[in-house]
Amino acid sequence: MVAAREALERLVVDVPDFPEPGVVFKDITPLLADHQGLTAVVEAIAEAGRDADGNPVVDKVVGMEARGFIIAAPVALALGAGFVPVRKAGKLPRGAHAVSYALEYGEATLELHHDAVSAGERVLLVDDVLATGGTVRAARELVEACGATPVGVAVLMELGFLGGRDVIGDLPVHSIAVI
Repeated sequence: MVAAREALERLVVDVPDFPEPGVVFKDITPLLADHQGLTAVVEAIAEAGRDADGNPVVDKVVGMEARGFIIAAPVALALGAGFVPVRKAGKLPRGAHAVSYALEYGEATLELHHDAVSAGERVLLVDDVLATGGTVRAARELVEACGATPVGVAVLMELGFLGGRDVIGDLPVHSIAVI
């Protein structure tokens, strides 16, 4: 976890006023381009899907559009689990559950194929940043609509001052860094 935290500090770039004034965007592209940094964060995030003995405890890893995809897919491989994308409205080609929610700077709708996860499967929710908690809460609702069980949330960074943990309920949150 120390290597992952150091990689975040060294490689994530703050971009003020993007995508709109007052928002500080966390650009993770330099982190993704650094093999050692990416490896460290994938290993640290994967720990949220393991028990105390290091055994995987999840069947699927759900990544939220779009940067959550980039992190969740290699985490799924590390855990020997399947990867499932949660997409923005209108991006999935088959029947899907949908949930609308508020972002820190707008509104959005997320969708998940009806058959993306199955009843009884254990799911780890992965994204890059936990901000207001709306995206994670929506993803949780989608997973539960399929009958699966979210077992935790894992993120690179948590913007603690926005109170996202309070919004997502009782799910354990695994953050590499709290800002």
